[in-house]
Amino acid sequence: MKTYEQHITEIDLKVEDIITRAQSYMQWLDENSIREQIIQAYEFAREAHKSDIRLSWEPYIAHPVAATQILLSLSPDISTMQACFLHDVIEDTEFTYEDIDEIFGKDVADLCNGMSKLEKVKYRWEDRAIGSLRKMFIAMADDIRVIFIKLSDRQHNMETLMNHPNPEKRERIALETLNIYAPIASRLGLYGMKSSLEEECFKVLHWDDYAKLLKDMEELSDIRKEFQNSAILEIQKLLEGIDIAHNVDFRVKSPYSIYKKMKRKGIDHPRDLYDIYGIRIVVPSVADCYRVLWEIHSSWHTLPYRFKDYIALPKPNWYQSLHTTIVGFLKKYTKQPTELQIRTQDMHKRAEIWVAAHFEYKEIGSKIATDIDWVSDLKEVVDNVWNQDLISSLKIDTFKNRIFVFTPNGDLINLPTWSTPVDFAYHVHTDLWNHITIAKVNGAVHPLDKELQNWDIIEVIIDKNRNPSPFWLGYVKTIKAKNNIKAYLRKWDKDTHRDRGKEIINKYLEKSWQAPLDKDLTAMKVIDDRELNTEDRLQLLEQVWNFSITPASLIRRIFKAQNINYTKKDEKTKEAKSVEKIWEQEKTIKEVIIWGEENIAYKTCETCCKENIPDQMVAHINSRGQFTIHSRKCSVLLWVNKERLMNAYVKWAESLSLFRLSMILENRIWMMKTISETLFSMEINIDELHTKKINATQTKLTIGLEINNYEYLIVDRFIERVRFLLWGSMVEFKVEEIK
Repeated sequence: MKTYEQHITEIDLKVEDIITRAQSYMQWLDENSIREQIIQAYEFAREAHKSDIRLSWEPYIAHPVAATQILLSLSPDISTMQACFLHDVIEDTEFTYEDIDEIFGKDVADLCNGMSKLEKVKYRWEDRAIGSLRKMFIAMADDIRVIFIKLSDRQHNMETLMNHPNPEKRERIALETLNIYAPIASRLGLYGMKSSLEEECFKVLHWDDYAKLLKDMEELSDIRKEFQNSAILEIQKLLEGIDIAHNVDFRVKSPYSIYKKMKRKGIDHPRDLYDIYGIRIVVPSVADCYRVLWEIHSSWHTLPYRFKDYIALPKPNWYQSLHTTIVGFLKKYTKQPTELQIRTQDMHKRAEIWVAAHFEYKEIGSKIATDIDWVSDLKEVVDNVWNQDLISSLKIDTFKNRIFVFTPNGDLINLPTWSTPVDFAYHVHTDLWNHITIAKVNGAVHPLDKELQNWDIIEVIIDKNRNPSPFWLGYVKTIKAKNNIKAYLRKWDKDTHRDRGKEIINKYLEKSWQAPLDKDLTAMKVIDDRELNTEDRLQLLEQVWNFSITPASLIRRIFKAQNINYTKKDEKTKEAKSVEKIWEQEKTIKEVIIWGEENIAYKTCETCCKENIPDQMVAHINSRGQFTIHSRKCSVLLWVNKERLMNAYVKWAESLSLFRLSMILENRIWMMKTISETLFSMEINIDELHTKKINATQTKLTIGLEINNYEYLIVDRFIERVRFLLWGSMVEFKVEEIK
């Protein structure tokens, strides 16, 4: 075993390496000044941790030094490096924020303090410490350098995690890293760190799969080397002919990415994946990128659906590059598709260390450029979201895929996938779009809850007399839209909400031949075996109006407390039949809600609505903005543009419909997970679920869904999404409305 002095000698050599590397890119600073500041932080940290030993029996100072070596890949400033050396001092030693501030200055002290806060972030399987996460994202928004240090710290901890004796804690730390820190590294464009973190987690969580994958990849090593040498040679030969300065590189997909893709596609060996390998071409200018692309497309066959122009339309983190996939690239591997990425040197730098590339270096210290939208948006998310919504909001707003859409003036707007015109409206202008009434997408009227697609052009038409509807909360995706809608609704007069809730409940009571609620709401005095005061009863009515609870569920609870059953058809008295007759007569003046809005002018379809308006209905809007009500089974709907259909229902009518979906699927282990996650993300309730294996390769899946009438069209959107996600694996699909 090494002595303490031997360990310190090795650590000193690593510090010298840090100094040399820092001097190589901080050429505007004096080399002696760089050395002095790094040595100062190192010696202070070493002294502070002198009595601490790691589980590997190394001096504790080995960890912050190793973390700083990792941090150097981001070309940090002096303050960030000093803070990395000192990042555990406040948390683990007797020294305080004030001590760091006095010796190293406020900038370094603030970074150390931010790291001290992040040390309290924990992950308990699927339950996260919400308060700690909130602090972490606030710290990131205040100074993104904190997360640079944290990611470097976490990467070294993961690399030495095998020294921890407790397997359960190893697994918890790996889950925490995989579910919190790796996605953050990805979202920041720190792909090297992301891959390293994921690979270390892969080792801990799935060691057998990791070992097998490495063995399988080793079997392909000769093919990889031959493919690599031949591919680079072919590209260089092509580019030398057009006299463009270039650099050609070869990349292999990371082990964890390969593993995830194999699981997703049900593949047993990496040789069956076609995009393990890729070629990266770096050229001087944007014009050269497109010229090289033209030459490549002129020389080889391309896969048309695999071409992506991230130069014209960058990714959310402003990653830019041209991606294209060609076949027949090499004679020996004529069937092997190969992805090529073409970018400039500046794009390449940003692709490797995106946010870190936004540092604006000054003579002393540095600051982050102010145009990093995602980082600045974090504060708005954590400051305005309720605790229970934080994680789901971050999953949607922060870690999910994004789309690009345009305003009529051509301004580019970046939104989460599955965003709606309402999300777009609130992103552009909160107060004005509180009055959105109709959206036009690519010139055509577009349902307010229908998802937008990449490159859509959105125009929003407003009416100052319109207000946000509680229905919007059922389909908007961004936390900004949800918060603004909730804030607007909270401004409405509370008594009005309660009066409307009471009106809704009275309609349900009337339909069940019961007396309406009196002034004191006596019928609601006892709910769920608990006596409610007047304020509690009024709050229940308010919740009915804002859709926190459904009218039917509250009616059931009221009746249960009073031992009242719904009157069945064959038990109706003459008086009840008389009331029913009056109710039937009122059908001729049914109030129809279209897209969550009242008092919209409409006409009825002559084919299906001659006698009366059906309870199970849908609205169609024509090019002139006129609405027509149809039965959901109307034959006319077979010929109309489905994108012009809108949810419609009779006010006070039964709120639920039941649908049965039958699918025959190829046997894939990921399919049920995909379907269930889709249902969860769309907030669709499952009434029943059955699976039956047909044969060795196919399974029949039957799902019963409960859908609110005001969300009827969500079934079509669910079907569209599932068909897309299960493309090529769905043999048969059938949907029927059973109630």
